[in-house]
Amino acid sequence: MTKKWLENDKVKLRAPEPEDLELLYNMENDTTLWSVGDTMLPYSRHTLRAYIEQTRNDLYAEQQARFIIELPSGETAGVIDLADYSPHNGRAEVCIGLLGKYRGKGVAYEALMLLKEYAFCYLNMHQLYAFIPSEHVASKKLFEKADFLHTSTLKEWKRDGRNFIDIELFQVLNSYNS
Repeated sequence: MTKKWLENDKVKLRAPEPEDLELLYNMENDTTLWSVGDTMLPYSRHTLRAYIEQTRNDLYAEQQARFIIELPSGETAGVIDLADYSPHNGRAEVCIGLLGKYRGKGVAYEALMLLKEYAFCYLNMHQLYAFIPSEHVASKKLFEKADFLHTSTLKEWKRDGRNFIDIELFQVLNSYNS
């Protein structure tokens, strides 16, 4: 039987569709999430619609791939990305964001584990990594549960308003092919 990638009985990871415009609009414009990424200004629906229409979701061409996290009910819970993909070094950054009502329910963990298996077993990547603000305890616990290790702290790495915050680097190496 052929392996089914990017889905299990709890979540499915799929490419963005035009119907996901409001989800992306709400997530990208949630200012409480801006300290995790590099967003500094709101995104317009026009910009996000153009992104959905123009992206090929080709990891090799765009060095990134965005997946919508969908529940068996058809509800969309958030997004998970592979970003800054380096084919030569076999690594990519993982970024994940959930709408508030889906946090703390195991959805992020299921999505992360699916993405990890896909990256390591299907794409044959060597490692995944994540940059997590030091004060984001839930995010650190999520990545630790998925076997990512805290390997370093980048002191005062990001500006959050008037303050600089520490960012922790979490990494996991491919153990599937060992």
